[in-house]
Amino acid sequence: MKSTHITAAVLVGAGLAAAGFLAGKYTGAPAEKVASVPASGPTSERKVLYWHDPMVPGPRFDKPGKSPFMDMQLVPVYADEQNDTGVKVSAGVQQNLGIRTAKVIRTQLASSFDAVGTVQFDERLTEAVQTRVNGYVERLLVRATMEYVRRGQPLAVIYAPDWLGPQNEYLALKRAGVPQDLVDAARDRMRAMSIPDALIRQSEQVGAAQARFSVPAPVSGVVAELGVREGVAVTSGMTLFRIAGLERVWAVAEVPEVQAVRLRRGQKVKAALQADASQTFDGELQEILPQVSANTRTVQARFEVANRAGRLTPGMLLRLQVAGPVTSRLVVPAEAVIRTGTRAVAIVRKENGSFEPRDIALGADLGDQLEVVQGLGEGDQVVASGQFLVDSEARLKSVLGGMAAAGQASGPASSAGPEAKAPPAAGIFAAQGKVESVDPDGITISHGPVPELKWPGMTMGFSKPTPNAFPGVKAGDMVSFQFKQGGPMGYELVAVQPAGAGK
Repeated sequence: MKSTHITAAVLVGAGLAAAGFLAGKYTGAPAEKVASVPASGPTSERKVLYWHDPMVPGPRFDKPGKSPFMDMQLVPVYADEQNDTGVKVSAGVQQNLGIRTAKVIRTQLASSFDAVGTVQFDERLTEAVQTRVNGYVERLLVRATMEYVRRGQPLAVIYAPDWLGPQNEYLALKRAGVPQDLVDAARDRMRAMSIPDALIRQSEQVGAAQARFSVPAPVSGVVAELGVREGVAVTSGMTLFRIAGLERVWAVAEVPEVQAVRLRRGQKVKAALQADASQTFDGELQEILPQVSANTRTVQARFEVANRAGRLTPGMLLRLQVAGPVTSRLVVPAEAVIRTGTRAVAIVRKENGSFEPRDIALGADLGDQLEVVQGLGEGDQVVASGQFLVDSEARLKSVLGGMAAAGQASGPASSAGPEAKAPPAAGIFAAQGKVESVDPDGITISHGPVPELKWPGMTMGFSKPTPNAFPGVKAGDMVSFQFKQGGPMGYELVAVQPAGAGK
């Protein structure tokens, strides 16, 4: 009976073993096959180049941990960020900071500008009224300056006794029936004495010499100068009146020196009364006076303005809009430009969403817009609001230049405490440590304290003087090395001597 139970147990065990063998045969292979199939989805991770302290960007570390310089954790630098010098700002932070961008556009603009001009007489239209004989002002018909007169209007009556003799001689010759050539000679003598033809005809009609004649206005305008009074004696060549024409006037404007270089003779101008902008006039630039005011650095420009209706009088102010040629210009909003005094900077949004400061060269100031002649391209996105916050963050990353070298050189020394001072540029320091990694541009070493710099023991990167320097050094070596301030990482190796082979 006992042997029967043992035999049954052996048979059951054999059956279980066979079942397990068959199960492994038909299910083991597929299980292995499933396990060997890679999981779906992305399996690649971002490659970390090194860790560093953002406040002391020079030293590099090959593993995460706490910064030896600041009370913060080391930050990884990824391979896809190595050449990205921009500043990344999350969408939420951009919304909170009110960061707004604008597009750099190309537009057609005319190089026009506004100026204020003062109306003056056009001196080329001024006429002088003179007498050609000695006599007296018997009647003065125009008694005040700035009085408007018309062409041909009598201005004064002159009594000229010197003209009586030549007229009487002429009339006597005509009555005596002498040859015509003698009569013509007498008439030419009167013309040489500037006796008007109208006065000669009048004397012929009445048969007696005439000594009184009227002086007419040669042009229409205003009496700019009145040189006589009624009853005074006049001499030959004396100026009695000066008439200023008003068909055209001058508008003399003070133009800034920077805008005067764009002025050209013949440029059209649209003028409007300062007191009433609805009254407009057409004109053009006639002269640029060859003088510059030393106090205001302005040039006087003389514009000729049409005034056929006589609405413009000297002393009025005109607002002049000088039209220039139309040119294609690249412009940005004026609020998007940061002026530092020595240069102009714009914060550009890159394709990957980061922000990068960029030096630009400016052209003309167009009010709300500025012309860009260098540094930006059409279609670039620039920060128009909140750029100062982005610029401050960029300065921490040393994007604007000049701060990177200073930050790397003074970082380790200043992190030891406020009393630490940077070593001399020519100083060479020695330390011992273990080589953690070797890169083409530098060597990362875990070294002991450096008393001269008041450094504690740390892991940091040192620049190589050349990419092929120290070819025998490899990771894991215990080395004695010398270094100095300089290089892209802040400190550069001078000599590396292996102290023992690493395991």
